[in-house]
Amino acid sequence: MNAVMFSSALLAAFLAGWEIILILAVVLILFGARKLPELTRAAGKRNEEELVRAIQALRDAVVLWLAQGFGAGRVPLAPGTFGSLLGLLWFAMLLGLGELWLFVAGILMGLALSVWLCGAGERILKQSDPGSIVLDEITAVPVCFVPSVVSEWHRHGAMPSAELFFNSHTWLPTAVVFVLFRLFDIAKPWPIRQSQRLPGGWGVTADDVLAALYVALITLFFVRGRGVCLAHALR
Repeated sequence: MNAVMFSSALLAAFLAGWEIILILAVVLILFGARKLPELTRAAGKRNEEELVRAIQALRDAVVLWLAQGFGAGRVPLAPGTFGSLLGLLWFAMLLGLGELWLFVAGILMGLALSVWLCGAGERILKQSDPGSIVLDEITAVPVCFVPSVVSEWHRHGAMPSAELFFNSHTWLPTAVVFVLFRLFDIAKPWPIRQSQRLPGGWGVTADDVLAALYVALITLFFVRGRGVCLAHALR
């Protein structure tokens, strides 16, 4: 009898213990359910912030890559010269458009992008007109050749091909234009140096445009008669 009573008491105590455990589990579940949205929001906020930072870092990397001339500006020696060489490629691509208005529109679009991207590059690097930013040189180089292109278009009623400026007979005049651009860009006579005081990307781009305009004015002296292009004048 005593054994039966002891077994019954032990079973009751065991069941009572499980009831307590069950009650505690329910309380914990309910408490956790109440706190779960707060924890989820906190985790989601952290993930959202990390995602925003990652997107921002990617955008800055792309902008900087473009402003640095697709990486050409990261060359440790004379990055401006390498950027200007890419400017010759940009000039050839604009000639390939085959229309004068597209040529001019391409120059203006490139300069507008230079103002924007070079200004953004300054903010990313936290530097004023850093040497690695060379998109300004790239987009300014075609301006040097505007008198030659326009005179050739006026003479023949059609856009000249890139071959006219880059073949075995005309590479020297093109090289002269390139060197003159680099000299003006480095020496910065008035008002080129002063133009660098313009804010942001305007100051970064304006000095290269003015250097290119100096060169373009010089090429006018080699445009003869009905508008012979510079390449023909220096043959």
